[in-house]
Amino acid sequence: MTLGYQTIEKESIASLHFPSSEVLTEKEAVSQRRTDLDRALSLGNLEHLKIKIYFEDDASMKMTETTVWGVTDNRVILKQGVVIPLNRIHKVI
Repeated sequence: MTLGYQTIEKESIASLHFPSSEVLTEKEAVSQRRTDLDRALSLGNLEHLKIKIYFEDDASMKMTETTVWGVTDNRVILKQGVVIPLNRIHKVI
């Protein structure tokens, strides 16, 4: 899953541009992404564990390793108010 993904620091995410289109095509994958994000939120808040988020901006596929602080209907909230739109996330590990 890591092939083709550029590793970036969480602080760099704020400067990225995210299209509004969904990156996942299967309904099951979208559901699994939400389950994985809810688990990542629990791990981040209870255990302070970092997880890997594989996502895509308007230029390329990227990966960051960070703690999830919040999950809304549309966004994942990371430390320092950095957000990634849910519809641009491929996988959470």
